[in-house]
Amino acid sequence: IDVGSPFDHARQGIRYVATHLPLPGRDGPSDQLLDELVELAEASGGGVLALFASRRGAQAGAQALRERTDLTVYLQGEETLAQLIQRFRDERDSCLVGTMSLWQGVDVAGEACRLVVIDKIPFPRPDDPVSRARSMDVERRGGNGFMSVSLTHAALMMAQGAGRLLRSTSDRGVVAILDPRVVTKRYGAFIMRSLPAMWPTTDPQVVRGALRRLNGEGVQ
Repeated sequence: IDVGSPFDHARQGIRYVATHLPLPGRDGPSDQLLDELVELAEASGGGVLALFASRRGAQAGAQALRERTDLTVYLQGEETLAQLIQRFRDERDSCLVGTMSLWQGVDVAGEACRLVVIDKIPFPRPDDPVSRARSMDVERRGGNGFMSVSLTHAALMMAQGAGRLLRSTSDRGVVAILDPRVVTKRYGAFIMRSLPAMWPTTDPQVVRGALRRLNGEGVQ
């Protein structure tokens, strides 16, 4: 039974894809990605949940925010997850940075979470034995292991990550995806269809303006 959604995603949220950024590499976040993260966080004035696909990426993101902004930044692993989430919930203008544990189960309604940043598509690691075994099983039966296992897993995680933004019918904000592959690769359409139907843009200035307005409304 599909009972629909209580949210008006297109009115409550913006889905921004930073298509001008380089494709993700294996050496952690690029300088351009970290620049984008910092600029978005400054425009928003905090209220940032930054979701990274790797521990290395999360550490780099937290370091960039701490060194280049005056925002309070909480990093997964420095305290218990419950403590970090509660601190983030209690402070309107802080940032919470982490990995897979934060992509699902984080419920922070209100202005404390007005910007969700996703650094890249969270494909399973190539050396993950469970994913490899599942892919091999699909391929033995004539299917496409990447589509059936890796892409499906990534799309589910993306949907869960984006779902951290709107937790009540009065919430508003931005989901910023810093991986251009969601629009430049053929498989990106599959992932985008899994996301909440927020108002889409690829314009950096449009999204920064929206974030500044959200922050300004809250300050007033």
